[in-house]
Amino acid sequence: MFRVITVEREYGSGGAEIARQLSKRLGWKLWDNALTDEIARVAQVDPSAVVRCDERCDSTFRRLAKVFWRGSYERSMHLEANQPFDADRMVEIGEKVMHAAAEAGECVIVGRGAPYFLRTRPDAFHVFLYAPRAEKLRRVCATGKSMAEAEELVDTIDRDRITFVKHYFNADWPTRSLYHMMINTAIGNENVLEMILSTKQMLERKPVLAL
Repeated sequence: MFRVITVEREYGSGGAEIARQLSKRLGWKLWDNALTDEIARVAQVDPSAVVRCDERCDSTFRRLAKVFWRGSYERSMHLEANQPFDADRMVEIGEKVMHAAAEAGECVIVGRGAPYFLRTRPDAFHVFLYAPRAEKLRRVCATGKSMAEAEELVDTIDRDRITFVKHYFNADWPTRSLYHMMINTAIGNENVLEMILSTKQMLERKPVLAL
């Protein structure tokens, strides 16, 4: 029985909204905004201030720290009591928060390395959402961004995610073997939701045997 669904996504593919609809359909907790808030709470950082990492971190680490948030639920952080806070610590705390969320169960977790952190859990169902570039630009522009802004976001955010996953997991992004499903969201949100739910239910009735 699956008690956790992770939703990883290309930027602009509609993953956050699909995850929200999925959690609503199932009556499960959504860990997107809430995940960021919980990481900030555990790290004792102020999510309303300017993003910064420890001064000793180089630009690569600063960028890795920012991409943990960027493209999903953008929040900023302020260090409390001069407590060192860099990408390494953020990932460490994020892993603990995600494992706690998964242990509680009945939740949908959006991005932030969740399928990598939870890859050994048999009760976690992993989904990767992607879309053609034109579809991603259309979705981003529909949120109020200009075409130039949409192109910059689509071109850079996933590139940073590739760097993040390579650095922390020594893996390619996406790592196809992690996912139960990879779906092109150009087929429409409702069709994506139906595919996720029906496949999840099918596997729960008849689990795939390991070869």
